[in-house]
Amino acid sequence: MDFRWNGWNLEHIGAHGVTPDEAEKVVESTHDRNWIWRGDGKWLVPGRGYGGRLLQIVLILDPDGTVYVIHARPLTDTEKRRLRRSDR
Repeated sequence: MDFRWNGWNLEHIGAHGVTPDEAEKVVESTHDRNWIWRGDGKWLVPGRGYGGRLLQIVLILDPDGTVYVIHARPLTDTEKRRLRRSDR
């Protein structure tokens, strides 16, 4: 899977304490059937980052299939509970 990184998205995810490697790990380890369509070309990908921490990644797929991450952050406690409930 190819990713497109630039100053804007690197700075944006870094502000939330997420590295490009960790965001890529989440996207690559989460089967696309678990991706959630958010409309307007955006996908939300929940998954586990380093140390098992739960993250959400929001991305856009370029026409050639390249992944452009537009947002990444740790899940809130409420989101963690909701995700764990849906895994049951």
